[in-house]
Amino acid sequence: MGFSHKHLLGIQHLSEDDILSILDTAESMAEISTREVKKVPTLRGKTVINLFFEPSTRTRSSFELAAKRLSADILNFSLQASSVTKGESLRDTVLNLEAMNPDAIIIRHAYSGAPHFVSTFCRSHIINAGDGSHEHPTQALLDAFTIRQEKKKIKGLKILIVGDILHSRVARSNIFLLNKLGAHVVLVGPPPLLPSIFTSLNVEVSHDFDKACIDADVLMMLRIQRERQEKYFFPSIREYRELYTLSKKRLKKAKPDAIIMHPGPLNRDVEIATDVADSVQSVILKQVENGIAIRMAVLYLLLGGKSREMSD
Repeated sequence: MGFSHKHLLGIQHLSEDDILSILDTAESMAEISTREVKKVPTLRGKTVINLFFEPSTRTRSSFELAAKRLSADILNFSLQASSVTKGESLRDTVLNLEAMNPDAIIIRHAYSGAPHFVSTFCRSHIINAGDGSHEHPTQALLDAFTIRQEKKKIKGLKILIVGDILHSRVARSNIFLLNKLGAHVVLVGPPPLLPSIFTSLNVEVSHDFDKACIDADVLMMLRIQRERQEKYFFPSIREYRELYTLSKKRLKKAKPDAIIMHPGPLNRDVEIATDVADSVQSVILKQVENGIAIRMAVLYLLLGGKSREMSD
């Protein structure tokens, strides 16, 4: 298996082999993070730009750590300190940064399709770190990596994705990826946040969380994305809690060894009850840890790292 793509723009157009190649490469990358010296020279001399037009804690930080652990140089772009605040366009911003000859540009943007647009005129490798409500490929990859670690497989698992499906790029990327790897995906949420159009994506759709929980292997909870909603999509947070918060009572309906996931940031006692989020079944912090390994793997595969340097 290999990875022959120039960019990572989404999951939808990756093959099963592409996905497995990234997950398998991440196994080696995870080992690097357990060493006393968490660094290898494999991308020495490469330059990576973190171009984030939206706030981020986990994704931006883990891409920065991933680049540094592979010995690449990294530049973090600050929106507030940039010429974007003076009216500079996305195209001109990227062209000016690319004039500095980076090898890869990691972009997060509020508009769906922004990384795809940038890839049409850039020489650099482009990595989508989240574009609007469209896709977030590395999040789906780290989720799959975590599921495979915990459950030893993905094919045949019943995986629930619960919450604000409509506005979630994480949900879309996970739907594409988990379908390719043979999982039974069930989407759960209030009807305004989970329209029937999602049935066209080869998933089961349910508005009854209690019923959907039965025999679930994985419960992936999503944040209510108020910043992407022009109006409220449900009457109140109180009603949402009653119907869609993952409580201990609901968790008991799932399989005894079910795992709990969340891409963050977590709104405690809205998406997940605090005692559940902090329980032994929660792998939320493991997802964060695995984000570094996955993003190391993506940089390594795109930028042509040499395997012989992994042991240095």
